[in-house]
Amino acid sequence: MERTSTEIVEAADTTAIETSADRFESGLAYLAPAAAAALGMLADAIRRGTADRESVVPALKEAAVHERFADVLAAASEKVMHETEGPFDFDARLDADNLFGAASQVRDLFRWL
Repeated sequence: MERTSTEIVEAADTTAIETSADRFESGLAYLAPAAAAALGMLADAIRRGTADRESVVPALKEAAVHERFADVLAAASEKVMHETEGPFDFDARLDADNLFGAASQVRDLFRWL
């Protein structure tokens, strides 16, 4: 599908006035669904028999998919702790601990496979 010159100019204008925070937030709107779609396509390929289920886990390990997913959760944990106003903010610490624990479990899951 080709874009018209008007669409290209509008996209350039929008990009030019966005801040880096805007680009990050809009990037998440595309990156997270794209990651989920890629994994969904892999699952579909296994179901249809076009991907060997026995080679999928080693391929995911080699690509470090679990490490990147765990990195996202760990980064979110660090962000929560960084934004916490005090060291005794129980709710924030609980959120951070849960995120960090989930990251650890993702890493452990792939060690067990």
